[in-house]
Amino acid sequence: MSDDSMSRTAAGKATAATLYGLGLVLSAVAVHTAGFGVFEEVLLRVGTVGLALVIVALAAPAVTAGAPVSRLVDLAVAAAAILAAYWAISLSEELETGLYDFTTTDQVFGWLGIAALLEMTRRLSGLPLFLVCLAALAYCLAGQHLPWILQHAGFSAEQTIRTIWYSFDGVFGRPVAVVTSFILVFVVFGVVLDGIGAGRSLLRIAFAATGRLRGGPGHAAVVASAMFGTMSGSVAANVVGTGVFTIPMIRQRGFTARFAGAVEAAASSGGQFMPPAMGAVAFIMADVTGIPYLTICVAALVPALLYYGSLFCAVSVEAVKRGIEPIPPAERERITRQDWLMSLALVIPLGVIVGLLVSGRSPALAGFWATVTAVVAGVVLNPEVRRQPRRLLDALARAGENGAKIMVAVAAVGIVIGAMNMTGLGLRFATVILSLAGDSLFLSLLLMMLGCLVLGMGMPTVPAYLIIVLVMGPAIEQLGVPTLIVHLFVLYFGVLSSITPPVALAAYAAAPISGARPMGTAVDAVRVALIGFVIPFVLVYNPALSLVEGFDAAAFVWVLLRLGAAIWLFTTGFSGHDGGPLPVWSRALRVGLGLSVLLPFAAVEVTALLLAVALLAFQRLRHARAAPWASPQ
Repeated sequence: MSDDSMSRTAAGKATAATLYGLGLVLSAVAVHTAGFGVFEEVLLRVGTVGLALVIVALAAPAVTAGAPVSRLVDLAVAAAAILAAYWAISLSEELETGLYDFTTTDQVFGWLGIAALLEMTRRLSGLPLFLVCLAALAYCLAGQHLPWILQHAGFSAEQTIRTIWYSFDGVFGRPVAVVTSFILVFVVFGVVLDGIGAGRSLLRIAFAATGRLRGGPGHAAVVASAMFGTMSGSVAANVVGTGVFTIPMIRQRGFTARFAGAVEAAASSGGQFMPPAMGAVAFIMADVTGIPYLTICVAALVPALLYYGSLFCAVSVEAVKRGIEPIPPAERERITRQDWLMSLALVIPLGVIVGLLVSGRSPALAGFWATVTAVVAGVVLNPEVRRQPRRLLDALARAGENGAKIMVAVAAVGIVIGAMNMTGLGLRFATVILSLAGDSLFLSLLLMMLGCLVLGMGMPTVPAYLIIVLVMGPAIEQLGVPTLIVHLFVLYFGVLSSITPPVALAAYAAAPISGARPMGTAVDAVRVALIGFVIPFVLVYNPALSLVEGFDAAAFVWVLLRLGAAIWLFTTGFSGHDGGPLPVWSRALRVGLGLSVLLPFAAVEVTALLLAVALLAFQRLRHARAAPWASPQ
């Protein structure tokens, strides 16, 4: 080995060791904060963001990774983050008095911190979030020259950096506080579960539970992604984590590559609005709205179950269409005693979370004790963990790295939030939406949906939700829609932007595993997840679906009945199969009736539902009569 190769190997090992240690530190901070409280607010927020930036600089190196110039760039970014964070902490006491005069040095260090944050955002999330943050900064500095509602009074570079970097109204605002207090410990919890082996066992149980169904691995992908996606703050990470197992098996059963990737992308996306954790968004939503966490979980439960029910339906119809039979008994997954034992490593901690929350304890404390319980369960139930206790340290280090990525994304959103607070853009934007839509709630919701899909493209769930709800949420609330329903509406479309072309991050993550084209995968993902684009509208017009807003038992049953009919009509209409091939007129009629049963007009709902029942009965009878004469396949 040459001296140059040995040098690169040594540098790589040193970087890996440093990253490992810093990951452990961040996990320790998360667990300590959740269990024992915030030790110092400024130090926690600023220090954690600085530490996250350093971790990401090492974990996501520059494009020319491995070259000396790349290491220098990474070290320079890390050094800038450390210096800027240290400077912000050192000035915190003086800034609290409100009498401190900013110096040129203060501004330089502040802009260094912003530059480091922007670069790490670009590396992690790509250009969309990076460009949004850059536009927010440019808007603060030059918005006075823009026309119409975009114009503001104007802010200097000093005023901008003072708000964005040196206050709790920008980068280190409430979202960062929520991440450090609540979310990081749940990231640790999720990674620890995987580290102790619970993830693999639960995947085997999902495959075994769905082996008798014709959809087999497709149904297993839906179940597994629902379980893991709720704990993950990243749709792409969920696609990769479960998709490497599920997608190849779905293809082996006879499904197309496009459909295999689409099911995984749609199922993984749905985990972000599946209680209890909802991809960590539930905790931020509780903080932003002031609504109790458990109330949010209850409100999100039925719509999420309906979404996953529609995916189950899509897989079943596709399996029948392609003549796929259930997995033969000899080939089905066998659940071992160890699998059942390891399932307790998830069930018991989840029980701890629910029990503590019901008793009135904070989500942070629930996450702390769930993590502790998971570690104990792993040691007791899994002999591999006892033989290799380092697996726990490896999981904590990996959790620190995952948490750092979430922290950087949320801190970047702080730039946008700070700009909106300074300029008042959100309020003016809401005014424009109301003026365009007039008194039409549906048109306002449609504009909001389009805004969510556009603003959410290319962004992780948490920053997408925050940006969208702060910009567009007030407009819908002014039309009388309950705050909780508005936030769930925004969350759904922010999440579904991950499967919506042309960006469709979830489809891009699934396509390399399935071997299909990303755009084809995205189109199929939208098709199988279509009910997810409808549920938010139904939720606004039928708040009883949330179980907490204007709940009425009769209204709840009626909307469930109509949504169930719509799911079947949409699924069979777009797949072109229901007991047999469907003619074009029947497919179009089914889609039209599926929309009609959900329109907020009683006469239309009843008429459409009766027509749908008649159509389904007629075509079932027709296929049944034709079946004896069909030639064998």
